[in-house]
Amino acid sequence: MDARIIKLQEIEKRYLEIGEMMLKDEVVSDIKAFTKLSKEQATLRGAYDAYQEYKRLTESVEGSKEMMNDEDPEIREMAEMEYEESSAALEKLNAHIEQLLLPRDPEDAYDCLVEIRGAAGGDEGNIFAGDLFRMYTYYAESMGYKIEVMESSESEAGGYSLISFNVKGQDAYRHFKFESGAHRVQRVPKTEAQGRVHTSTATVIVFPDVEEEDIEIPDSDLEIETHRSSGAGGQHINKTDSAVRIVHKPTGITVNCQDGRSQMSNRETALKIIRARVYEYYKAKKEEEEGAIRRSKIGTGDRSEKIRTYNYPQNRVSDHRIGLTLNQLDRIMEGKLGDVIDALLANEDKEKLLHEHV
Repeated sequence: MDARIIKLQEIEKRYLEIGEMMLKDEVVSDIKAFTKLSKEQATLRGAYDAYQEYKRLTESVEGSKEMMNDEDPEIREMAEMEYEESSAALEKLNAHIEQLLLPRDPEDAYDCLVEIRGAAGGDEGNIFAGDLFRMYTYYAESMGYKIEVMESSESEAGGYSLISFNVKGQDAYRHFKFESGAHRVQRVPKTEAQGRVHTSTATVIVFPDVEEEDIEIPDSDLEIETHRSSGAGGQHINKTDSAVRIVHKPTGITVNCQDGRSQMSNRETALKIIRARVYEYYKAKKEEEEGAIRRSKIGTGDRSEKIRTYNYPQNRVSDHRIGLTLNQLDRIMEGKLGDVIDALLANEDKEKLLHEHV
C-alpha cells in the first residue's frame, strides 16, 4: 500500500480517537487536557478532511471507469465526463496531500509571543515599532486571532521603545514565526524639515508560547522580586509594588512586567515570557551545537538580520530572504500581510519537499 495512504489512515484513526476522548467527562472537566487534545485535533483536521475527499474521489474514479463499459452510449458519455472531472480533482488533491504530509514544526500550532523594539534611528525607530504593532494587530484580527499586550514602554515621540504581546489562535506561531529579525523603514520622518528620506529600524522576535510541560524550570533557577511601576502612564506608579521582575539565573534572561492590573497578573505574564525565552535559548543552543539549521524559520531569526524593507516613497515592501517585492506598502501596513506570509510559507514547503526528495 502507498506510504501516503498508510499515513492518512493513521491520521484518520488518531483524529477520530481524539474526538471520542474529548467527549469523556474526565477530559471535559480538565481544561488543560481538553485544550491540548483540541489543538492536536486541529493540526490533523486538514489531512483528515483531505483523506475523506480522497476516498470519495477514488470511489468516483473507479465507479465511472466501470460505467464506461456500459452498453448505453449516453451512460458511457456521462461516465467519461465524470471520470475526467474526478481524475483531474484527484490529481490536484494528491499534490495538496503531499504538502499536508510534509513534516510540520510541532510549534506551528502554538500561540506566540511577539516582541518589537525600536532600534536604529532613535525616535523614528520607536515610531516605526508602533507602526509594526498596528500592522500585526490588524493582520491578527483578519486571521481571527486575539492579541493581548504583555509589556510596553511608550516613546515620548510616539510608538514604543518596546512592546511585547501574545497572539492567540490556531497556527498563530506558524503565521508569525517569519517576522523575527530587523525590519528597515525608509521614509521622511515628521521631524525632518528638509524632506530627506531617512533609514530606521525596529527589531522583532517571535517565540512559540510553550506550555509548562514543554520546559521544566525549577523554582530555584528563578529570582523573583516586586517593585513599583515606573514610566509614563503606569496605573499603579508610586502606589503599590505591583511590578514584577524575574531573572532566570542560569542564563541571565530578565523580564520585567508592570502593565497588568495586579501583582498576580504581572507575575503570570512574566513567567509566561520567561518560559518562552528560556525555551528558545536552550533550543537555539542545542541546534547550534548540532550544527542544525532551523526549519521553522528562514534565516537565523537573529535581531540583526535585515529581513524586510518598507520603502514609503515608492510604496514598496521587499522581503530579502525570498526576493519578494510588492508595491503594496499602504495595504500591508493596514494588516494585509497575507501575500507576504503565504509566499514565505510556500517557500518553506518548497524547501521541505527538496529535503524530502534528497
